[in-house]
Amino acid sequence: MKRIVSTAALVVGLIPCVAQTEGDSIHQILGEASVIATRATSTTPIAFTNLSREQISRSNHGQDIPYLLSVTPSVVVTSDAGAGIGYTSLRIRGVDATRINVTANGIPVNDAESHTVFWVNMPDFASSVKDLQLQRGVGTSTNGAGAFGASLNLQTADFSYKPYAELSASMGSFLTHKQTLRIGTGLLKDHWTFDLRLSNIGTDGYIDRAAAKLHSFYTQAAWVGTSTSARLIAFGGKEQTYHAWNYASREEMEAYGRRYNSCGYMYTDSVGVQHFYDDQTDNYVQTNVQLLLDHRFTNRWSAHLGAHYTKGDGYYQEYKTDRKLIEYGMQPYEVNGETVKRADLVRKKAMDNHFSGAVFSVNYRDTKLRASLGGAANKYVGDHFGKVLWVKNYLGMLDPNDDYYRNEARKTDANVYARAEYLFAKGLTAYADLQYRYIRYRMEGTNDKYNSYTGVGMQGLDMDEHFHFFNPKAGVNWQISPRWRLYASVAQAHKEPTRNNYTDGYFTERPRAERLTDYEVGAAYQASKWHVAANLYMMDYHNQLVLTGELNEIGEAVSANVPRSYRAGVELQGGFSLPCGLEWTANLTLSRNRIRDFKETIYGYDDEWNDLPGVIVDHGDTHIAFSPEVIAGSRLAYTFKGLRAELQTQYVGKQYMSNADVREHQLDDYCVSNLDLSYTFEPRRYVKSIRVGVAVYNLFNAEYETNGWASSSYLNTPDNRVNYTGYAAQAGTNFLANLTLRF
Repeated sequence: MKRIVSTAALVVGLIPCVAQTEGDSIHQILGEASVIATRATSTTPIAFTNLSREQISRSNHGQDIPYLLSVTPSVVVTSDAGAGIGYTSLRIRGVDATRINVTANGIPVNDAESHTVFWVNMPDFASSVKDLQLQRGVGTSTNGAGAFGASLNLQTADFSYKPYAELSASMGSFLTHKQTLRIGTGLLKDHWTFDLRLSNIGTDGYIDRAAAKLHSFYTQAAWVGTSTSARLIAFGGKEQTYHAWNYASREEMEAYGRRYNSCGYMYTDSVGVQHFYDDQTDNYVQTNVQLLLDHRFTNRWSAHLGAHYTKGDGYYQEYKTDRKLIEYGMQPYEVNGETVKRADLVRKKAMDNHFSGAVFSVNYRDTKLRASLGGAANKYVGDHFGKVLWVKNYLGMLDPNDDYYRNEARKTDANVYARAEYLFAKGLTAYADLQYRYIRYRMEGTNDKYNSYTGVGMQGLDMDEHFHFFNPKAGVNWQISPRWRLYASVAQAHKEPTRNNYTDGYFTERPRAERLTDYEVGAAYQASKWHVAANLYMMDYHNQLVLTGELNEIGEAVSANVPRSYRAGVELQGGFSLPCGLEWTANLTLSRNRIRDFKETIYGYDDEWNDLPGVIVDHGDTHIAFSPEVIAGSRLAYTFKGLRAELQTQYVGKQYMSNADVREHQLDDYCVSNLDLSYTFEPRRYVKSIRVGVAVYNLFNAEYETNGWASSSYLNTPDNRVNYTGYAAQAGTNFLANLTLRF
């Protein structure tokens, strides 16, 4: 019954509703050039969604930025802890986080090696975001790694002419709490402004022991003149998060419940009680500094220069059971005449990262031409090392200063681009965007894996790769009338392999760069009270890196290039607003995501647990993993004076957790609704506004999973396939009460 009611809420929500807005105009000097250089506008022939400061703040009760985007077109979000705080991630059109480019004020945010964004290192960053733009497909040229199917452009808050203060707090299920303080001086001596944000977030998480302790800050000092502005921004986060990334199998859920977390498992005692390692935690501190300069030469010409530096330092500890000592650089030892080759141990993996660089753009704009010339140069240096902290019953001496592996990575990433939109006839705008990107990626030292292939020490790393990418984009936009718009574009993007593609691959083979050609065709109709839009896309991949089921020489899962694959679909949006205060927005994505001629390798074992050789299974065309073919969302809101009620509903169709189209590897479809109620008071004295509210997540208590893992082997013969899966269970009905005071 709950599922029927929840699905009905979604179906009602698919009635066409309010149009997506273009977002705030970009006429302010402060931050103007960086926005012009990287963002799309109403005449850019690509698919994008804008969220304003008001839209972000209404939903910002403590969950990470991916969850604030959860009902925008083609977006699927997931949380390791099950409630949207801690390790979270998003996929767009099935594109994973390593391929989604994220910038803040035009500065790259993606990790230079993994290419992903760890939102847990930027807790409550949404409280300092002025607005954002999510581009689907290749999008416009941008800076940094990961621009390979989607881009997220974040713009932090402008200065305020008037002093302000804001205090917000949330409390709710799983001992979740959030406290945020924001203050600003307003304009001082006609030129200076200063802003500060401090945040504290904590939760026990829905999943067992998936606790998170998060602290963050944001500071900004700005100088504003008549044609020039400068901003010095520093923001950072400190996190401690208990591991919850193993996910639970169906058998474990049946035995221990949906919240079961095997991370940190040590042993089961004589009465059947499981014991876990208390310090199975991830610990990281990240600090970002940005210096942003903007200058307007004339009403037509402007320029932007940004310099940045990011320092990251952290580690995680793990309790590992029955591990081979030789895998950690230790020799076997004897106890009572027996040679001990395996033991329980605690390992620590650490990293020390430095990322710095500069971005620039020169921009021109008049009634017919809008053009930008820009680029970036970035440098990354990262040390990776590991230590063994404890070994059960070990008779030797453990030196806490000894590393069982250590390697250094260096990466240089530079690009230059030129883009222009030209109105060459009434209503017809041509778009062109050309980017050249150069990458040099080096690694040297020892990997964290024992070289069982040679039987001598840890695997060595000695790599020096160079990439030269040319990424052209072109399109046309036809504004048929003030209400009707048609557009079409074609774009190409390239992407270098991630660190894991190198370190977890075959010793004797190197992954190749990927290429994407993206075709987009769209139409939109905008009336005063309602709006509809449709976007067709075809994303054609060459040499996409996917998990093949193969294992490398030491048993690690291998990603390999597949020659041909694609994503094709249609994105539908619509909405309306009524004078009575009722608004409705909705979207629906229908897609087909396939690998052409996929070949899987599975390995086997016999009844005595002896390894059997790998067997290649030719599956033909298969679904791309984690790519649901149906994604739908709706947002129904009612506003009356200070009251606001909003119902969000998302449906995600079934998806596979591997590329082999095995039924046992499937994630079931799900439909989830969230209800947000708030009331805003406006006292006459002392306090500008008081907002109280409550957000109820998973209103109808759906039982669902959003992520997981899958693998297979065979027993005795290849026909006897054995499948394994783990699932990221998400929380049932839970809530966060919130209070915001603005002064």
